[in-house]
Amino acid sequence: MVIRDRLAKVSHQDPEHATGTGSGVADWDFASPDEAPMLECAGLTKQFDGVVVLNGFSVQVPQGRILALLGPSGCGKTTALRLMAGFSNPDAGSIRLASETVYDQGGSTPPEKRRVGMVFQEGALFPHLTVEQNIAYGLPKGEDSSQRVADVVKLTGLEGLTQRMPYELSGGQQQRVALARALAPRPELLLLDEPFSNLDPGLREQVRRDVVAILRSSGITAVFVTHDQDEAMYVGDSIAVMNLGSIEQQGTPAEIFHQPRSKFVAEFIGMVDFVPARQEGDTFSTSIGSTQWPSHVEREGVLEAMVRPDCIDCHPSEDGNGVIVEREFRGAFYLYWIALDGGGTVRSLLSHTDEYDVGTRVAVQVRCGHSLKPFVDGVALED
Repeated sequence: MVIRDRLAKVSHQDPEHATGTGSGVADWDFASPDEAPMLECAGLTKQFDGVVVLNGFSVQVPQGRILALLGPSGCGKTTALRLMAGFSNPDAGSIRLASETVYDQGGSTPPEKRRVGMVFQEGALFPHLTVEQNIAYGLPKGEDSSQRVADVVKLTGLEGLTQRMPYELSGGQQQRVALARALAPRPELLLLDEPFSNLDPGLREQVRRDVVAILRSSGITAVFVTHDQDEAMYVGDSIAVMNLGSIEQQGTPAEIFHQPRSKFVAEFIGMVDFVPARQEGDTFSTSIGSTQWPSHVEREGVLEAMVRPDCIDCHPSEDGNGVIVEREFRGAFYLYWIALDGGGTVRSLLSHTDEYDVGTRVAVQVRCGHSLKPFVDGVALED
């Protein structure tokens, strides 16, 4: 039985009536989450041996939502997670969980009293304990404990595996055991530190879908750390992009992808190109198209337009404004690199039926329904 059907049975729902969410997974018709923040981090700073790892880190996560914390290696993602869990304390700032302050300059609530669960990158299962014993670890003894283990075993699809040892499980099964163990104590916040990075690509996609479905069904608030842009957009109700120890931008996946506030965010969240631009009266112009200059903006600097490969169309033309300099076959698509006569290079993602040779002169334009996004000195101009 697939996870989707299993969760529907746990929730006593018809899987055909489960509704979709912005992340592409079922939300199982749960009531809309309370928008009051479950987690609030304000102005967190952290240094190690004089090296600043977090610098004014601030983020909020509403109750019942999943935040994808996205950023390059070394930007402070795991450090931020450890501060939320209470494994380490900030040098400054505050942390509130369910409206209760768990850290400020007045003191710190210890990890075991924060009601925070954590799933580590490598799972961190106890090798000498069975699946059932791993899940029960940390729960108080008694009938309630046995029932809770049975509940999360059913929720995570581990029926029939409870007496196995960790080494007898696949990588995906081990991660589900780690998730079940974290969910067993009914935490108010669940932290996941790149839990799928050790899985091969095919298994990773399936386990990711299963885990996200489980998180949705439980209605738990979660912070999910990753450096994978596609994973962040699939998992997160919102994405917070980190850079140099602080949040560069937080928003929905669509906002982060289509309306990045900086070149860093634009380049980190997917394939993107920037082409030279110029201001001509109230028009923002490039060699591939133009858009209206934001009327309230009076700013000088380096002008560029952001475009993504799915925004660009091209076709062979002797009078075209660019030349194909590279071609990459991607199965159902070709990805073309096009050197523009007006300067700069753009990529265009076309159907595999649009097969053009390197060296072909092409007419390049912005696709209907798409638009150029103006940038000045690496910062997006807001309308």
